Amino acid sequence: MKKRLFIICSVFLLAACNGGGNAADDQNDKLKKVSVVLDWTPNTNHTGLYVAKEKGYFKEQGLDVDIILPGEAGADQLVASGKAEFGVGYQESVTQARVQDVPLVSIAAVIQHNTSGFASPKSKDITKPKDFEGKSYGGWGSPVEKAVMASIMKQEDADVEKVKFINMGDTDFFTAVKRDVDFAWIYYGWTGIEAELRGEELNMMYVKDYSEKLDYYTPVLTTNEKMIDSDPETVKAFLKATSEGYQFTIDNPKEAGDILLDAAPDLDKELVMKSQEWLAPKYKDDAKRWGEQKLEVWDNYGAWMYENGLLDKKPDSKKAFTNEFLPK
Repeated sequence: MKKRLFIICSVFLLAACNGGGNAADDQNDKLKKVSVVLDWTPNTNHTGLYVAKEKGYFKEQGLDVDIILPGEAGADQLVASGKAEFGVGYQESVTQARVQDVPLVSIAAVIQHNTSGFASPKSKDITKPKDFEGKSYGGWGSPVEKAVMASIMKQEDADVEKVKFINMGDTDFFTAVKRDVDFAWIYYGWTGIEAELRGEELNMMYVKDYSEKLDYYTPVLTTNEKMIDSDPETVKAFLKATSEGYQFTIDNPKEAGDILLDAAPDLDKELVMKSQEWLAPKYKDDAKRWGEQKLEVWDNYGAWMYENGLLDKKPDSKKAFTNEFLPK
């Protein structure tokens, strides 16, 4: 991935070479080092970041960006505490952070519309929310899961208390639905595409189809208030390069997929390429520009979270996100 350029200085170029120093090293020394923490292991939600790094878009903006995995602390905690300048998060977690006066701010929507929902093998015959009754759901133990499920089941006079909740832990979806559970919450752009490649038909219920309040931003890019106040130019530069990375990914999904695979060679190539193709038009979708966020979306989901007892007080959506640093 990284190329080194060695410059051999002749007698006639000694002055230009600054006494034999490496010009590339000199340039790198001038770059501002920042980090962006992923929310999970590398996948096609993150491709634009890897493209921006590989294509030199970050360098063009004067940045040396380190893309790192979250570890035990998690991206939100690292970014909010200032231990990382940027991160990948979710509207849900940013909203919860703001209500608790944690200075986390969403600066761009990676994908415009919520691509997640409840999925099950066709053989389970779960085709509508009422069918959740009497079934086992595999999740990760978040109160949001039950609240979302209850709100869409309520529309069919179904009772969420008749669903058995099981914490799947690290068990993958395909193993879990064969062994432990009947359905789970997935992102179609990754797990749904993997099901297609496996030839395993799914019934998929996107949560956004049941309420516009559930069409929230997931994932988002984040920073903290201190970074915005003290170094707005770096935030602007980071988003300029990142926007170029995602636009390249939209226009060139195959080449972008290759870049992601170079950075994360353990990923399944066929899955990456198919997922990249599926996601390419969804990054920007109906927005005027990549990364754009709407106050209405933040207000809607914040209100929904409050109404469903997931927040102690009503959130101030205007403090939770900004479009200020996106390229015009």
